[in-house]
Amino acid sequence: MKIEEQITALRDELRQHNYNYYVLDNASISDYDFDIKLKELQALEKAHPEFYDADSPSLRVGGEVTKNFKTVPHTFRMYSLDNSYSKEDLEDWEVRVKKMVDGEVTYACELKYDGASMSLTYENGSLVRAVTRGDGYRGDNVTANVKTINSVPLKLKGDYPELFEIRGEIVLPFDGFNAMNEERIEAGEEPYRNPRNTASGSLKLQDSSEVARRPLDCLLYSLVGNKLPVKTQMESLKKASEWGFKVPPVAKLASSIDEVLSFINYWDVHRHDLPYETDGVVVKVNNLQQQEELGYTSKAPRWAMAYKFKAEQVSTVLEEITYQVGRTGAITPVANLQPVELAGTTVKRASLHNADQIEKLDIRVGDTVFVEKGGEIIPKIIGVNLELRPTDSQPTEYISHCPDCGTELVRNEGDAKHFCPNEEGCPTQIIGRIQHFISRKAMDIEGLGGETVALLVNEGLIKNYADLYTLSVADILPLERMAQKSAENLVDGVLKSKEIVFERVLFALGIRFVGETVAKKLAKHFKSIDALMAASFEQLIAVDEIGDRIAESVLDFFKIPTQDLFSEMPQGETHREVIERLRSYGLQLAISEEELAGQTDTLNGATFVVSGVFTKVTRTELKKLIETNGGKVSSSISKKTSYVVAGDNMGPSKRTKAEDLEVSIISEDDFLAMIDK
Repeated sequence: MKIEEQITALRDELRQHNYNYYVLDNASISDYDFDIKLKELQALEKAHPEFYDADSPSLRVGGEVTKNFKTVPHTFRMYSLDNSYSKEDLEDWEVRVKKMVDGEVTYACELKYDGASMSLTYENGSLVRAVTRGDGYRGDNVTANVKTINSVPLKLKGDYPELFEIRGEIVLPFDGFNAMNEERIEAGEEPYRNPRNTASGSLKLQDSSEVARRPLDCLLYSLVGNKLPVKTQMESLKKASEWGFKVPPVAKLASSIDEVLSFINYWDVHRHDLPYETDGVVVKVNNLQQQEELGYTSKAPRWAMAYKFKAEQVSTVLEEITYQVGRTGAITPVANLQPVELAGTTVKRASLHNADQIEKLDIRVGDTVFVEKGGEIIPKIIGVNLELRPTDSQPTEYISHCPDCGTELVRNEGDAKHFCPNEEGCPTQIIGRIQHFISRKAMDIEGLGGETVALLVNEGLIKNYADLYTLSVADILPLERMAQKSAENLVDGVLKSKEIVFERVLFALGIRFVGETVAKKLAKHFKSIDALMAASFEQLIAVDEIGDRIAESVLDFFKIPTQDLFSEMPQGETHREVIERLRSYGLQLAISEEELAGQTDTLNGATFVVSGVFTKVTRTELKKLIETNGGKVSSSISKKTSYVVAGDNMGPSKRTKAEDLEVSIISEDDFLAMIDK
């Protein structure tokens, strides 16, 4: 046998043994024999580097060192899931689903594994990229580390698509986690706290050979891409398994919410028998066309719901209530607790939300309180054990002045929170606004972190985010722990941020209630900061999904404050003056000519509902064409609907509803002709 054929045969054999052991849990060879064959392959590859293959099983041992994990955009956004905690939540969700789609609805039920979310990209059957979830839009490229995980196939088999992504969770099984901790304890080191955090941290180790030593596993559950060869979620799980992925075999098809609840109730008990951490069940509409019909909110798919198992609950003592100041001046009371173990972590603090919550629960320092960690990352106090309340207990008096600057707090009508109005003089607000400005979803300034922002403010080098653009390397070098290269990277990162598009600059400004989605809508509608600053209340609420509260906040942000209102507070630049400085430094305060070039007003004022399967463009592309040409996409037909773009397999009830409301039904070709004009 020729050397190349010998190497290929060994690789194929070792891949199959890997698959049998790590995916099927059915070893077909002893560990000793596997190691002998692996060493034989490594020796041949070393002697014949001309036959190098990036997908070789020999590369599972790692060895690549990554100094910095590059942040890359997701081709398809990684959404989070809406949570439910009761039968009523699921029933309400089912009602919403059935209002929006035609035909029978069935549900794919899967366990929700508690690990690190991961997106794997395969091209021509080979793993080419592994990216963490990050913020859903962008994540860290950890391909070298993920390639060391034995249950992740480097080369697929069967009838896989040419290009696609698959999502899943990187988990650390209990047995492996316990073994790692035994080693650490024997070595006199602190044991790891829980499997989830350990798995997540492992993916960011710089040395991939160290990652290879950790018994990580990868459980896959979602195919993503264009024109995939599947029609249902259950079929996609079956196909993924055939291609070589480790797909948990517990998924079940349910035809009703009652059947979904049976699945949930079973696993609420039996999840403790599983080798991994699980915290709930994910319920998905099984039909992929119906999933497309349902679409997404700004944060989550409408076609999926995560049912969380009952939260763990513990009791501990409330030692102190402190108060945090947010970047908008909002005051949040925080419970400082006697440390207690909860859901695998040590809890020392919990949010008390606002004065009303403190009054409602009658929470007092010295109380024994019940703490719960459910769907939220931050634990919350859900009650007080009155039987253990100290006899000298005193009711909590909410603070009246800002804990950071001493300014008297205000509470506007309809607001749950108290606020510090000293926007220009309160140090925490100043630092918080700049930290928001530089954050990943906003200006994404590399080389500048939250601690450095605080240092720059405290040293008097900056007073607001516009000051960042005046910093020089010479200004920064005297700061503590700041070397020449770090200072240069910071200045370069600030300069590079001038390329950030208008909608993200608008989000970065930190207008209250203007999150990512609202910033996109305002940027698209007004197209420039000047037009937005000149907008009236009526013009603002005329924008899709912009209500009174957002409109008032935008107007308040751009107004020129009177001397009377701020007479007792330190004076600073108005927001308009700061924006003029940002303009002079070259930031993008309008939609670029390139973006405008592709936009038209052809469909201005028209609302479309997209239904069915299309041949010339994908549903996503069709929706984008509607929005690019000035139209609005809606998920349901109403009197306000202008057109229904109907593809193949459009549901009969949607067609009937459109006809009853006398809404025009047009074809894919009709629509394309409409925008061509």
